[in-house]
Amino acid sequence: MVAVIQTGGKQYIVKEGQTLRVEWRKDAEPGSKIELDALLVGNEDGSNVKVGAPTVAGAKVTALVAAHGKADKVSVVKFKAKSRYRRNVGHRQPFTELTIEKITA
Repeated sequence: MVAVIQTGGKQYIVKEGQTLRVEWRKDAEPGSKIELDALLVGNEDGSNVKVGAPTVAGAKVTALVAAHGKADKVSVVKFKAKSRYRRNVGHRQPFTELTIEKITA
C-alpha cells in the first residue's frame, strides 16, 4: 500500500516500513505511535486508488515516532559591497523521524 500524508505543511508519499524525516517537531515522545490522515491511498502499481476530498474517509496511517533531532546547520549570509554590511546567521531545522507501520484504507 502507498499513501500520501500531509504534515508540517508538506505532503509525503509513504509506504509501509519506510522511515522519513518530517520538518516539524511533534509533541509525541519517541517510541509512541501517532495516526495521520491520508489524502490518497492506493496500491504500488497504481491500481485501486482512492483520492480524498480533502482526506479519504476511514483511511489512516499509523506511524512510530523514532526520534527527534535537529538537521545540519544552514548558514545564511547577507553582504552588501562598499557599505561594511555583513550578516551571518545559522539555522538548524528541528525534525521528527517517523517509521510508517501500517496503512489502512
